[in-house]
Amino acid sequence: MMRRRATRILLVAVLMAVGFGVAGRSHAQFTSMTDHATAMLEGNWQSCREEGGGYSERVYDGKWVGLGQFELHMGPYHEFALFRGIQDGHREHASSENLLRPFNIELVGNNARHSWDVAGMRLDVTLAGGSREQCESWYVTLKRSTTSSH
Repeated sequence: MMRRRATRILLVAVLMAVGFGVAGRSHAQFTSMTDHATAMLEGNWQSCREEGGGYSERVYDGKWVGLGQFELHMGPYHEFALFRGIQDGHREHASSENLLRPFNIELVGNNARHSWDVAGMRLDVTLAGGSREQCESWYVTLKRSTTSSH
């Protein structure tokens, strides 16, 4: 049991190091760390400053049996959004359609963490630091909710 835990911690550390090392090649990057057995989405997300001064965003389109289609928006910067359904156009994170409140995570010092249980899903985000000044790195996990209320 302890060996499995140590192996998982080592795997996460190695994948995060690889993710930090290749951040310069891509402005909006997500490095997956899941086999989908326990989480639909798990990994490291980096939002990096672009040429115009703004930060990058990544939209993940997903569908789980029994939950329907959804969009998970990661970024820009320390914003997150979850919408029912999938649309081609961009959706405003401040809109009432965003299921995540708050959607803009407050940093306290250099720390930030938040969890949401909405629409049958549990989203956990933790600021993971970073090796580059112009990037903000997050550890993201999206699972089925374990609560009975959706």
